[in-house]
Amino acid sequence: MTRATPRPRADIAIIGGGLAGGLIALALRRADPSLAVLLIEAEETLGGNHRWSWFESDLPEGGEALLAPFRKTQWPVGYAVLFPQHTRTLDSVYSSLSSVDFDAALRRELAQSTIHAGRRVATLDAGGATLEGGERYDARCVIDARGFVPSDAFEGGWQVFMGRHLRTQAPHELDRPIVMDARVKQHDAFRFLYTLPLAADELFVEDTYYQDTPELDRTALSARIDRYCAAVGWQGDPLAFETGVLPVVTGGDLARYQREVRVDGVAMAGARAMIAHPLTSYTLPFAVETALLVAENRDLPGEQMAALLEAHARRVWKRTGFYRMLGKMLFGAAEPARRYRIFQRFYRLPQPLIERFYAGRSTPGDKIRILAGKPPVPVTRAVQALAGHRPPLSMNAQTIEEGSQGHG
Repeated sequence: MTRATPRPRADIAIIGGGLAGGLIALALRRADPSLAVLLIEAEETLGGNHRWSWFESDLPEGGEALLAPFRKTQWPVGYAVLFPQHTRTLDSVYSSLSSVDFDAALRRELAQSTIHAGRRVATLDAGGATLEGGERYDARCVIDARGFVPSDAFEGGWQVFMGRHLRTQAPHELDRPIVMDARVKQHDAFRFLYTLPLAADELFVEDTYYQDTPELDRTALSARIDRYCAAVGWQGDPLAFETGVLPVVTGGDLARYQREVRVDGVAMAGARAMIAHPLTSYTLPFAVETALLVAENRDLPGEQMAALLEAHARRVWKRTGFYRMLGKMLFGAAEPARRYRIFQRFYRLPQPLIERFYAGRSTPGDKIRILAGKPPVPVTRAVQALAGHRPPLSMNAQTIEEGSQGHG
């Protein structure tokens, strides 16, 4: 009698090797190397094709230690913002991580048996995941981190971007990031250029739009990056590219979304769980927070882990409601070509307030300060925007990607 070959079994199976899934796997490895963890990713590399950036003040306790294994670029000198009527340099420490370095560090830090790249999941359930082709992985706990699911349970707008990594023909002499340069033509959106000096002769330049639809015209954006670089005197050869379409959530029903996408007994993390900054689409600090939470509760059965992360998503949704309100005003009260004025005014506020805003930890006083004074949009339109509804975030003809710098 021939015995059936036992199926692989893990303590925790993570489906999706992007930012959220990869950081969970790393946090688990650091917390308990004896855990059998699977990280299953459809693509051949982890992290996709992205660049994530963050301020030092964004990270929760333990976050810096979790990110220590990654090779990253850091600017202790701070960053600049440039608007038509206002420019400013802030001294917040700024860091950036590429998906290439994300993939390399995870392959170095995780056990060889952990990473299963190039494996596409067909179905998953509370007991594990079945791959296309029928291969099955069983697990005590399953975490779905495969990214945002477009849903008409939410409303809002879109953040659309194209980034280009280039090597300049001569040293560019830029000593700090330009997080927002909104002195450019707006093209019926809040548009700005985002630039990182990665080396003396390397730049990452990204063209970002807060717009009403998810369309991304690669030809148009590429040409605009060309013109911007020419205008500031940067000439060079492209080394890599990235594009993205991210939801900017201004309202909706989280509980309904959770019912729609939930698989009983399966936990959700990252953008799939709607754990992100709704206005900036910022993900890294939230992914770090979730990874540390999972590692702290690593021995929970799958159903309890699912309940824990659902409750965590509800807490994040509640504490970020102020940013959804601001997003509704940005899209509904400001004419597209004048949306930049909202951020222009915002960047006149105290630096600690700005830091707490990006970290998603604005205090009651911060919220009053942001809303106080002469508004950058007509009051009547602001009231109408708050009372009205935005289009649902179910319309998506393109891939919605998690990550990138997330400030725009």
